[in-house]
Amino acid sequence: MGSVKSRLGAMMFLQYAVWGVWLPVLATYLQSPSAEGGLGFTSGQVGWIIGVAASMGAIFAPFIAGQFSDRYFSTEKFLALLLLLGGIVKITLSFQSSFTMWLFLSILYSILYMPTLSLTNSMAFAHLRNPDSEWPRIRVMGTLGWIAASWLFPMIWLQTNLEFQILPPFFVGVEVQDATARLGDTLKVSGVISILYAGYCLFLPNTPPKKEGVDKLAFKKAFNLLKDRSFAVLVLASLPIAVIHQIYFMQTGPFFENQLGLLVTYIAPAMTVGQFAEIAVMAFLGLFLARLGFRWTMTIGAVAYFIRYAIWGLISLQEPSGPSIDAAGQFVWTGPLMIGIFSQLLHGACYACFFASAYIYVDRIADDDIRNSAQTVFGIIILGLGPMLAAPFLGVLGSVFGDAGVVTNFSGMWFTLALIALVTAVSFAFFFSEEK
Repeated sequence: MGSVKSRLGAMMFLQYAVWGVWLPVLATYLQSPSAEGGLGFTSGQVGWIIGVAASMGAIFAPFIAGQFSDRYFSTEKFLALLLLLGGIVKITLSFQSSFTMWLFLSILYSILYMPTLSLTNSMAFAHLRNPDSEWPRIRVMGTLGWIAASWLFPMIWLQTNLEFQILPPFFVGVEVQDATARLGDTLKVSGVISILYAGYCLFLPNTPPKKEGVDKLAFKKAFNLLKDRSFAVLVLASLPIAVIHQIYFMQTGPFFENQLGLLVTYIAPAMTVGQFAEIAVMAFLGLFLARLGFRWTMTIGAVAYFIRYAIWGLISLQEPSGPSIDAAGQFVWTGPLMIGIFSQLLHGACYACFFASAYIYVDRIADDDIRNSAQTVFGIIILGLGPMLAAPFLGVLGSVFGDAGVVTNFSGMWFTLALIALVTAVSFAFFFSEEK
């Protein structure tokens, strides 16, 4: 059993390293002006690439992951195939510069990658004896994978003359002149990791399909879970949280750079402060669920979104500042910037308490033969409809709080998201009733 857990932990590490190396900096790369090495896309276009593309993958996931893996193919082999093809697409995407090609290839990649998220979850649940307590420990390895990828790339490729310091991001150096342009290389690195990960999948525990299922279409049975009141309330609450969660990845990079004056080199490491907090919360998630139950644990997660965005709205009330450089040419960490970065400690409660708890709850109420599909149906909400709505919503925010479609009034945007989180938290606490 220990060997199985180790292999599952390594699987989660690679699964999120593939994602974490490029997602935190993608919006910065896409939205930065061409003169600075970016692609010069608008906030709305960034929303389409990050939001709509991701949603297409999640929507197709029930047909790809649930139907084939639940019924016909071993999970680990099907996972390897998806990752191999996804890695090839990701490397191809790194050489594109037009919005049309970016959107097309991003959708294709999403269709290949998004099903792997639910497949890794369902595989872990299938081989754990006590998922409530054991799964958070396996999932935390994914967080470590995200952090490792987010830190190593800028450390190796975006800086020179590295020096250690006590405070995050713990290493500082001289940013290379073409740092913004080099952000595009994260796509190549992601593609290579994905291909190597595909090979590793062949060493994962054998997870055969459940051919004894009654329904011919597993995802149809999984959708019937919507008739369950607790699952329906969970879905309705997850949708707005998924929208504001997606906008976090769409706008945090530009916010740190353009509002708070952070160098692009430090964007990905700075965003991993949230992942460190996620590790701490995930370690105690089983205890929280045992003591507080799903209802109040997930309410805490929604409230954490509100507090974080409210803090960001408050520090955005001042005028935007460029990077602060001292007389020796070293980057200076200002007070508002440090507040913005360390308020991401709330991300641990945001993700772990809300979404990780939701994954566990879905596994609890789903029948054995549709667990893959049940996870995928829930994935449609948080990775499908959420990002799909986030894309046009970000376009509206760019028009209301921006200039030429690019968000400039970050205060108004963050306060809007904070209000959505607060309303959702109150509604969920009132209407959700946990099934024992």
